[in-house]
Amino acid sequence: MSPGSTVQRIDVLRPLLGSVVQRTKWGGVVDGDLRGSGYFRVAERNGVFWLVDPDGGRFISKGVNTVRFDQERIGQTDRFPYAEACQAKYGSLQIWRTAAADRLASWAFNTVGCWSDELVASAGSRLLATTPVAELGASFRLHRRDQVFPDVFDPEFAAHIRASADQRCRHRRNDPGLLGTFIDNELYWSPDWRSSDELLTLFLNLPPRRPGRVAALTGLQARYRDFAQFNAVWRTPARSWQELDRIEHVAAPFVRLRPGVLNDALETKANLADPAREAFSADCDAFVAIVADRYFELCVSAIKAADPNHLVLGSRFGYQPPAGVIAAAGRHLDVISFNCYDFDPGPVIDAYAAGAKPCLITEFSFRGDDAGLPNTKGGGPRVATQTERAQAFEGYVVTALSKPNVVGYHWFEHADEPAEGRFDGEDSNFGTVTIEDHVYVELTKTMTRVNAEAERIHAAAVPAVI
Repeated sequence: MSPGSTVQRIDVLRPLLGSVVQRTKWGGVVDGDLRGSGYFRVAERNGVFWLVDPDGGRFISKGVNTVRFDQERIGQTDRFPYAEACQAKYGSLQIWRTAAADRLASWAFNTVGCWSDELVASAGSRLLATTPVAELGASFRLHRRDQVFPDVFDPEFAAHIRASADQRCRHRRNDPGLLGTFIDNELYWSPDWRSSDELLTLFLNLPPRRPGRVAALTGLQARYRDFAQFNAVWRTPARSWQELDRIEHVAAPFVRLRPGVLNDALETKANLADPAREAFSADCDAFVAIVADRYFELCVSAIKAADPNHLVLGSRFGYQPPAGVIAAAGRHLDVISFNCYDFDPGPVIDAYAAGAKPCLITEFSFRGDDAGLPNTKGGGPRVATQTERAQAFEGYVVTALSKPNVVGYHWFEHADEPAEGRFDGEDSNFGTVTIEDHVYVELTKTMTRVNAEAERIHAAAVPAVI
């Protein structure tokens, strides 16, 4: 989205201002047609998805990530400059919690996002919802350190997920303030900014006799009449399925672009020009769809067994995955969650709409080059000024809320990163406040105004024509 189109979207809000909206204690809009269940749930009205808060209010989750006193240490040191500043300013963690909660509520936010201090949610004069990450798949992947993606075919995976979900989710089952649980964060599904590897080749290259490797080989044998037909596509040095099973590293015969509107069109064109590439793409897409279906089925059932009262909010896709993954997510999840660091989230939102479930944007942000930070590492667009940053926020959120499948948006993040860089080197102006806890006034004034109108904007969303 260009700066010009961002400014144009500001006018969308002006006719909506001026009237008082009655809200529940959770911040949802009081609606006589809805009833509270005591927990957050989802609803669809006239083709538009909503969250419903525990008291029956129409709810859009407006959140901020990493709301915590000890946000972002400098590199691998023991220094937390934000905590140092807040200790001097507030004198104690509890006083900071109350101040942070009341400030978020004053900006019309109603949710503390991922990696936040959950005690902030109940520390202020208004209740805020919480959204923890269970890290179920990630914890199994770390248990098997040679896995980029958890081996969902390993019998130990299902047992691990059940035990982890019970440990991490059961104690929250009666908490009305829990919006829902994220399964994981930014798992690797397909080529993205991290690598060009396919999930299929990653599984083919697991150690011998690993269940995931066996599943990948078995799936390929089922797709081809004989080995020669397979090898005409994959071009391996093997001469039989038995030899293929003994190869340490199976190289992908093609490198695909990461999914997305433009790249999908380029991939389609390339596949039409090369039947072998088309077959390879089909192999990869079929396998990742099977993996996704098993992953979401096992994880959702494990979380629901431990906590049947709350929503399962997905796995916070770091980048748009293949269509089969979105379809699997839609079959199993209550809400599909994803991060989107574009100026215009519209095309990405439309891609996830194929899952036919409500969607939650779990990270987005814009960095201002006038904040005095390097802004050399970190996701998302850079803009020149805080004015443009506020305009970009407004354009993004108005666009997102105009989509019938969007039920919330979470800003990344609460405070700026250290100029020296955090654990991964990020050094950017992502904050609603500086690292000294000074408020970005222009940004937060815009956030307050847009957040207050979020339900009204979303109510005017036009349902997709199927």
